[in-house]
Amino acid sequence: MSDFGLRGYQEEVVARALRGENIIICLPTGGGKTRAAVYVAKRHLDTNPEGKVMVLVNKVHLVDQHYSKEFMPHLGRQYRVVAVSGECDEKDFFGNVVRDSDMIICTAQILENALINTEDSKHVKLSESPTNKVTVHHRRSFPPPLATDITLLIIDECHHTHKEEVYNKIMRRYVEKKVRGERPLPQILGLMALPGTGGARTLEKAVEHVLQICANLDSAIVSSKLCVHELKEKVPRPVKRFDIVDQRHKDPLRDHLRQMMERIHDFMGITSDITLRETGTQEYETDVVLLEQHGVREDNRLLAQCALHLRQYNDALLINDTLRMMDAYTSLADYYNTKVASAIDGTDRFLLALFQENKTTLKTIARDTRFENPKMDKLQSILLKQFGPSTNSKGIIFSKTRKSIHCLQDWVLSNLALQEAGIKAATLTGSGSGISYMTQGEQKETIQKFRKGNLNLLISTSVAEEGLDIPECNLVVRYGLLTNEIAQQQASGRARARDSVYSVVAQAGGREVRRELTNEYLEELTDEALSKVQSMSYQEFRAKITKLQEEEVLRRQLMQNLTLDKKNCYSADNIQLLCRNCFKPVASGSDIKLVDNSHYVNVNPKFAGLYKRGGQVFMERSFEDWEPGCTINCGKCGKHWGCEMKYKKVALLPNLAIKEFALQIADKRMTVKKWKNVPFTVNDLNFSEYCKKNFLDLSN
Repeated sequence: MSDFGLRGYQEEVVARALRGENIIICLPTGGGKTRAAVYVAKRHLDTNPEGKVMVLVNKVHLVDQHYSKEFMPHLGRQYRVVAVSGECDEKDFFGNVVRDSDMIICTAQILENALINTEDSKHVKLSESPTNKVTVHHRRSFPPPLATDITLLIIDECHHTHKEEVYNKIMRRYVEKKVRGERPLPQILGLMALPGTGGARTLEKAVEHVLQICANLDSAIVSSKLCVHELKEKVPRPVKRFDIVDQRHKDPLRDHLRQMMERIHDFMGITSDITLRETGTQEYETDVVLLEQHGVREDNRLLAQCALHLRQYNDALLINDTLRMMDAYTSLADYYNTKVASAIDGTDRFLLALFQENKTTLKTIARDTRFENPKMDKLQSILLKQFGPSTNSKGIIFSKTRKSIHCLQDWVLSNLALQEAGIKAATLTGSGSGISYMTQGEQKETIQKFRKGNLNLLISTSVAEEGLDIPECNLVVRYGLLTNEIAQQQASGRARARDSVYSVVAQAGGREVRRELTNEYLEELTDEALSKVQSMSYQEFRAKITKLQEEEVLRRQLMQNLTLDKKNCYSADNIQLLCRNCFKPVASGSDIKLVDNSHYVNVNPKFAGLYKRGGQVFMERSFEDWEPGCTINCGKCGKHWGCEMKYKKVALLPNLAIKEFALQIADKRMTVKKWKNVPFTVNDLNFSEYCKKNFLDLSN
């Protein structure tokens, strides 16, 4: 192993995997989990003539990172290594790609789609029966296509293998095959920094959580026991510091916003059965989200709309607590700018008038520097201590939302003292199609500039906590962020330079300090739970996870039966879709069809007369059978409904987001977040029949 560059602790944690066991490698951020996985993959292919390795990641940007920085450099000369994500054409022929390759690095969703798809060119099986195996020779000569059997499945950041995460959907198939006695099955190699406690607060429950992760992955979990000193030398923990600020002596913006919220409360006429907790908290946000749902179900538009506006005021309070007062004001003003032309009744007019009456006062307060947020001054002090014209420091500020990191970047760029200190900052967010998201190319470019020194400060959402290959940092700041023990450990792991600092900026007695201290306890509890599980005998461990697996298979069967019963509760003809904002009936459940197992479209041509088109949707990736069109909004109130999609180059179909609608079933009304939760069956689109009926006769 020494010629491969593995350290002693890496050799220790891969030993059982090299013997063919299913193993979860648990090493801290920066400990070299991926390099260890590369070595296991190479040994697997070297010693298995029919071997085929698949590496699963949970983020698109990690596909290219693992391919170009680890697996291709070490394995590319000897084996056929290919990277596949939703942004490349190979995904459309994934089954063929798997057959023709020795190692495939892809997002987990690509594999999940392939397991479901029945087309030969796209379909992949976790394994086939031995009689279906294709005999192959050593791959140095790169012979014709291979079998589709996966013999080693590597799962990155595998602590996500739980609940309805895509990793767990894949592993459920694996576990079901195992419980039924089907063989062969691929070897599993999981990679994680920390399993966490799953919300547990006792050792017993934390052990149960670790065992459940092991059962989900059908794997034992290993961490370094013999080379702990070497591991600590390689991955030193930063100096943790709580940078505490006193509470504002006066907060006139908060007080004025709360007065406005009280006026909305009075306008709603809240009854005794409705309880709203303290404004300016996450708990209050939860309450008004539920209140909006209640208003929709009860056909009470006044209640629903007031709840939506109260959420915006609560967001402004949260921003005021974390960022500049002007950021809080701008957030609210931007929201109301989108509402000016969409008032349809007295509720809308009251809410708009309330903001307009107070707009000037709010703006005046927000500009008064006497009441500015002391956390911003503290953050400036932290940055100035670390950065200077003659230093080579690198740092990351973690904040909760895309909105907050863009506000922080604007503050850094407009702050003369920070600019004179030589701070060159940029934001880093997750990939997506919205204006506040980044494309994969933009992410790579930003990280490359950070690595080269063209940037020295990243202001990031949680995307930089996990997986991304970011250089060692001297400073990591947690700013206005409440997360769990796993995210905290991953974030602190970014401060890997010698004498680095991990700073938590918080108000005295604030929730951030309490959460950080709780996370420290939970990290210790996780270590205890890990030791407890690892000290079990082989027989005891296998018996416990086998029991969990059998229980999970039974539970899933019951859940599937319940889901099927729920889908058959109502006929699609008896369900109406209402705009969630104005409650106007706009479609029947029977108008909705399923396209390519993922898009829910309205095929009724009359539906086009009920919506207005907005701007063109642009996406970095392309798709085989469809392309995005314009956004669509309610023709009456302007509520966003989804976007058009051009399917097979001829059919323009409105692709609907069910969360933007309410479902009317006789005298009952309900809301759902996802299409899978609707209480009726949505049939697949018969494209030939659709074309015949609407504009083409395909019979000739």
